[in-house]
Amino acid sequence: MIKVPTKDEKFSPFITFSREEWKELRASTPLSLTEADLLKLQGINENLSIEEVSDIYLPLSRLLNLYVAATQNLYDATNTFFGNKNQKVPYIIGIAGSVAVGKSTTARILQALLSHWPNHPKVDLVTTDGFLYPNRILEEKGLMKRKGFPESYDLKRLIRFVADVKSGVPEVTVPVYSHLAYDILPNEVQVIRQPDIMIIEGLNVLQTAGYGNQRHMPSVFVSDFFDFSIYVDADENDITRWYVERFRVLRKTAFQNPNSYFHHRYANLAMEEVDEVAMQIWNEINGVNLRENISPTRFRADLILEKGPDHSVKEVKLRKL
Repeated sequence: MIKVPTKDEKFSPFITFSREEWKELRASTPLSLTEADLLKLQGINENLSIEEVSDIYLPLSRLLNLYVAATQNLYDATNTFFGNKNQKVPYIIGIAGSVAVGKSTTARILQALLSHWPNHPKVDLVTTDGFLYPNRILEEKGLMKRKGFPESYDLKRLIRFVADVKSGVPEVTVPVYSHLAYDILPNEVQVIRQPDIMIIEGLNVLQTAGYGNQRHMPSVFVSDFFDFSIYVDADENDITRWYVERFRVLRKTAFQNPNSYFHHRYANLAMEEVDEVAMQIWNEINGVNLRENISPTRFRADLILEKGPDHSVKEVKLRKL
C-alpha cells in the first residue's frame, strides 16, 4: 500500500494512518500471542483484544523489526570500519505518555512481539520508575507531591545508565521501584546484559530543556540515545476517566494489602469518596504533569499512537524519514 499524503500532511513531519490503513501494513506477520498472553500483558481496566494486537501492534513490530535490522547492518559496517567486530550495541526504543494512558501495556506487548523475531530475540524492558529518587530524598526536597515530575528523577543516573547500555557495556544495573511500597527497593536491582533491543518506558523520556522546569534539565537527554520513540496519546478527558476507573480498582485490590503504601490512606475510603479523591490527585499532580511536561513532548516522537475513548488505537502518526 502506498500512502498518498494529504494536502495538510505535505507540510507536516508526520504521515497519518487510519486504523484501517495501518492494519494493512501487517502484511503476513504471524501473531505469536494468545488470549492468555494478553491477560498477563494488559494493564488495569484495559480490555486488550487480539484484534487490537493484530491491527496495531503487529504492523508496528514489523516496522520496528525492519528498522532494527537496518541499524544492525549499519553497526556491522561501522564495526568493520573500526576493526571492532565484537561490540554489540542494543537498539533502544523509548515509550512516553501520561499516567493511565496505557504506555506500560504498549511496552509489554512490543517486548513480547519483538522477542519473537529471529534477528533480535533478547528484548529487555526498563521503566524509569527505578530512577525516581527514594522517598526519603523526595521528602527532604519537598517533592513527594511532585513524584513523576522531571525534578523527582535522578536524571544523571538515568542518562549514565542509557549511555552505558548504548556504549555496549557488558552489564548494567537498574534500581527497582515497587508500586506496592511506593518507593525504591534498596537491595534490589534489574541487570541488563547487552540485549538486542531495550525498551525504556516512562512519563518524561522525550523531555528536553524546552519543556517543564528547565533548572533541573541536563545538557544531554535520555532521548539522545533512542533509535526510535513512541508517544501513547489520548484526549485528556479520556485519560482522566481511565485514571479514576483505575483508582477504583486499586482501592478494591492493591490498596487492601496491608503492605501497600496507600493502605492506610485509601483502603477504607467510602465508595462515594473514591472518585473525589482520585480527581483531586489528578487535578493537583498527574493532570498538571501531563499538561506542563509530558504532552508538550508528543511531537518529538517518531510514532504517535492516538487512542479513542475505549482505549483502542484509532490513528497512527509516523514521522517521515
